Amino acid sequence: MQKKYDFIIVGGGIVGLATAYKLQLKFKDKSIAVLEKESTIGKHQTGRNSGVIHSGIYYTPNSYKAKNCKNGRDQLVTFAAKNNIDYDICGKVIVATTPNELPLLEAIYKKGIENKTEGIKYLNSQETKEKEPYIEAIKSIWVPTAGIINYVQVANKFAELIHQINPKSSLITSCKVTEIIDNSSKIKVLKTEKGNFKTEKVIFCTGLHSDRNAVKNMVSLDMQIVGFRGDYYKLTKKAESKIKGLVYPVPDPNFPFLGVHFTKMITGGIECGPNAVFSFKREGYTTTSFNFKDTVQALRFKGTWKLFAKHWRKGLDEYKRAFSKKLFVKELSKMMPSLSLTDVEPARSGVRAQMLDTFGNMVDDFKIIEKNGTIHVLNAPSPAATSCLAIADEIVAKALSFNLDKNVKMEHDTCCYYKNS
Repeated sequence: MQKKYDFIIVGGGIVGLATAYKLQLKFKDKSIAVLEKESTIGKHQTGRNSGVIHSGIYYTPNSYKAKNCKNGRDQLVTFAAKNNIDYDICGKVIVATTPNELPLLEAIYKKGIENKTEGIKYLNSQETKEKEPYIEAIKSIWVPTAGIINYVQVANKFAELIHQINPKSSLITSCKVTEIIDNSSKIKVLKTEKGNFKTEKVIFCTGLHSDRNAVKNMVSLDMQIVGFRGDYYKLTKKAESKIKGLVYPVPDPNFPFLGVHFTKMITGGIECGPNAVFSFKREGYTTTSFNFKDTVQALRFKGTWKLFAKHWRKGLDEYKRAFSKKLFVKELSKMMPSLSLTDVEPARSGVRAQMLDTFGNMVDDFKIIEKNGTIHVLNAPSPAATSCLAIADEIVAKALSFNLDKNVKMEHDTCCYYKNS
C-alpha cells in the first residue's frame, strides 16, 4: 500500500517542521507528511542545542546567515508570543578578558552595526559587572536582543498547527527513509519502515545525514557532513546565581566555533559549554561513542584531514577538555575567575552537523540544493534553529520553482542555493 501526499518533508527537526508549517500556511488544502526516523522529535540537533535565540551579530554582513538570522529571530519571537511558548529575551554579553582580544571584539561590534543588530553597545569592566556580577572583563558588548527558548516546544507546536490547519497532514514518527525512487518523473516514491510514500515534491531536512540522503538521490557532492560533539557541564544549584543571562567569550577567528560559554536555560539552570571535538559517531553523545561506518566515512574524506592539519593544536586542546573537568573549568574561569571545580557538574552533549569541503574548510553559510524537483537542505549549522522560519520561507520559495530550467544556477551570498543538474 502506498500513501500519497502533495508534499513530503523528510526530517522532523525544527527546520523540517518549520518548512512544513510554512507550506501548510500557504497551501491549506494540500496534504503534507513529515517523516521522522525517531519515535519522537528533538532527539538530535533540535533538542540538543543550547536553546539560544541568536541576534545575528557574528555573521558576515549580507550573508545568507546574517539575513536569515535577523529575519528568523523576529519571526520566532512573534511566533512564540502568539503560541504561548516559553522564551526570555535575557540579553548576552560578549566578553574580552585580555587586551589582544579587543581588536576581535571590535570586529564583532562592526559586524553587528552592519547587520543592524538592535541595541548593541560597548560596556566597560564595571558596566559588565552590572549585567553579570561574577564576570571579569576589560570590555564587552551588550547584545539585548539575544535570548533563550525551548526549540523542542517550538517544533511540537509546528507539528500541532500543521495537523490543525489540514487534518490530512501529519507528522509520522519511527519512519526512516531507506530508499528514494526518483526516475525524474513527476511522482517520487520513498521507501520507509512504514511502507511506501508517493509525492511530487520532496524536501530533505535531515541534519546529520543530509549528505547521505542527497547521495541516495543521485546528487553529486564535493563536500561531506562531519560531526563535532559538544559536551556541556552545568552550574550546581548553589552556583546558579552566578549567571543572569548569556555570557560568551570572544571567539577565536581561526576556529569556527564560538567557544565555551554560560547559557541560562529556559527550563531552568545554567549550562556551561560546549566544546567542539571530532565525533566518531554522527549521533554519538558520549566521549567514547563510536560507529565504524561514520568513522571510516569521515576519515576517508580528504577534507577531514586538511581540517585536522589546519587546526590540530586547537583541536587537541578541545579534545583534552572533553576528558578533563579541570581543563573545562579552567577555560570558563577566564571569564569567571571565582568558578571552582565544585561549582560545575557534567550535563548533556550534542553533535553538530557541519559540512566540510575538500579543502578542509567548514562551509560557513546555509546550503540548499535542488535536483529533479527534490530539495536538500545540506548545511544548516547554528543559527539554523533561530533562523528556522526564515529558512523555511526560502525553501518554500524554491519548492514553488521546480519548473526552473535544469541549467539555471541561483546563488545567494556564500552558498545558499543552486540547482544541481
